[in-house]
Formats: sequence, C-alpha cells, structure tokens
Amino acid sequence: MLKAERYRHFVEYFSQNQPNPVTELHYNNPFQLLVAVILSAQCTDKRINQVTPALFERFPTAQDLADSTSDEVFSYIRSVSYPNNKAKHLVGMGKMLMEVFNGEVPSGIENLQKLPGVGRKTANVIASVIFEEPAMAVDTHVFRVANRIGLTNNARTPLAVEKQLVQNIPKEHIAVAHHWLILHGRYICLARSPKCDVCPLTWFCRYYERNNIEAALKRAEAAKEKKVKEAKKKKQLNTISKELKKRSVDN
Repeated sequence: MLKAERYRHFVEYFSQNQPNPVTELHYNNPFQLLVAVILSAQCTDKRINQVTPALFERFPTAQDLADSTSDEVFSYIRSVSYPNNKAKHLVGMGKMLMEVFNGEVPSGIENLQKLPGVGRKTANVIASVIFEEPAMAVDTHVFRVANRIGLTNNARTPLAVEKQLVQNIPKEHIAVAHHWLILHGRYICLARSPKCDVCPLTWFCRYYERNNIEAALKRAEAAKEKKVKEAKKKKQLNTISKELKKRSVDN
C-alpha cells in the first residue's frame, strides 16, 4: 500500500470515529497546561493529574512560581519523575514568563523553547493545544505508532517523524492527529503487546501486515517440518515392519 493511501485511511478513520480528541492532562488555562506538560516528560498523565491540583492551588500564576524556590516546588512534585530538575525548571520558567513575556505563555515554537524545561515536544503541545497551530508533538507513543502503521519511513529521530507527519497530514488535521496517535498508542498499539486483535487499523497497518506474513511463513515452515518428521517416522515404521516380517519368514 502506498504511503499516501495509509495517510488517507488514517485521517478518514479518526476524523469519523474520534473527531475531537483532547489531551488527558487536566488544566484550566495556558499556564497550567504548560506546567503540566513540563512535568509530564517521562511520566504518566495519570500521575501528573494527581500532583497538579495542589500545585496549581499553591502556584496559580507565573508570579507565584517566580517568587518560590525549587525546594518548595519539589515538595509538591516529589512523586513525579526527575522532580529535582523539574522543580528548578518550573521556577526558572515562572521567572522568564514574568521577566520576558509579561506573565503570559508565549505563542510560537521558538519563544516557547526559550523557557526552562521546554523542549520541542512541549513547545509543539502548547502551540497546537492552546494556539491551534499545525504543530506535531512527537512523544514515544507518536514515534512508535507512526512507524508501526507505516506513516513514516526510516524515521529514526522524533524530529524526522515530526517532519514526515507534518509533510503528509493535511494542515487542518495536524494538531488533532497528535492526539489520535498518542491515544491509539496509549490504549491499543501498546509498546510490548499491541492489541492487534481489537485494532481497527490493521487492514492498512504495515506492522500488522508484516507480522501476519511472518506468522504465516512460520506456520508454513512448522507444517513443513511436521510433514517431514511424519514421513520420516512412517519410513522408520515401514522398515521395522519389513524387518519383522523377514524374521517371521526366516523362523
């Protein structure tokens, strides 16, 4: 199947069956989403949603973060991954928002990436979710699912995946496609044991096609080996039978 066909089927399916996907991180404003996404790096959304209510209550604005210390912030986020670094990033982010961006979350990938703790993935999430820009954030789910389905070819880095997806997905669908891929990877196309038996995309999925062919070849090879063994066993039994008959005649 041509790549263009895979993209068409991908967009058509999710447009019809999941037209309005949203992030699973809980937030009420751009500042809260920025904090949550920074915290979510190498951590689950479920864990972040457990931590952020108390954090947002104590630090409702960028000014509150800027006036705090990393030690105090750490006490609220100690259960997330890499809490020391993230606490420092959040305080630094709050200070830069106040000093450079008048306390407001900036638009634009370049400005967002100036903030401590904000890499390209985080910047793309904010740009797409808050500012509805055609930005594609590539996390481990997006990276895995895009490659498995066959939307990308030989894309060995998140940036390479991002470029191929942005190039091929219609502009109006890029922002939501990020959520399509994440949610599909989180609940169906799992890293270790993908649920291909319930996946609605298998009919155009390169991973499923390849693994089905491999499975069929393995079954054929196993059947061939079984047939050879049975023939060998039958030959041995015939030989034994002939030998017994010969001995019976000799006696």
